[in-house]
Amino acid sequence: MRLILLGPPGAGKGTQAVSISDRYNIPHISTGDIFRFNIKNNTPLGLKAKEYMDKGLLVPDEVVVEIVEDRLKNDDCKQGFLLDGFPRTVNQAKELENVLGKMDTELNKVINIQVDKKILVERAVGRRICRDCGSTYHIRFNPPAEEGVCDLCSGELYQRDDDNEKTVAKRIEVYLSETEPLINFYDEKCKLSTLDGAKAISQVFDEIVEVLEGNTK
Repeated sequence: MRLILLGPPGAGKGTQAVSISDRYNIPHISTGDIFRFNIKNNTPLGLKAKEYMDKGLLVPDEVVVEIVEDRLKNDDCKQGFLLDGFPRTVNQAKELENVLGKMDTELNKVINIQVDKKILVERAVGRRICRDCGSTYHIRFNPPAEEGVCDLCSGELYQRDDDNEKTVAKRIEVYLSETEPLINFYDEKCKLSTLDGAKAISQVFDEIVEVLEGNTK
């Protein structure tokens, strides 16, 4: 199963990605994670990306694609993968097609989780993250058993500085404007399935499974 997961900040992609990865035994590949791995380990690709980042510049598409391609060649991707955070543009999507073509394979599906902007802001502002293990909670929708304490590791929960209403609203606007052409690109290729991310987490996952296993479009 070779998948892409799209959705604005707060749509619940991270939660769904874990469930998808577990069910289909495929790696959840976050571009943020692979960038950090390459930079932390001073790989040639990491050093190349760091040159741009240290100058405050965006890492160019060719470097981003190179880093993703390198990750997709790992043995754990032989049975498939779930890409999260890539591609972000139509150009990156076309480059991904070229990469997969060289690997003699192609995408199965692009899952787009759609949520109303007002709900996204509410979700983000109420989000809390564990400082130790990174688990996420929400003060209203998914609160910990003990306020401010992680259920899994007892670590301290905190609110990100940028999880405020103004910043979150801006992030969502940027995401929507940047990804609309990408959504249209995959829709035209009949690869896209858009789901309502405002539903319960378990219901959204059930619908993802229906899409992937051929019970619905």
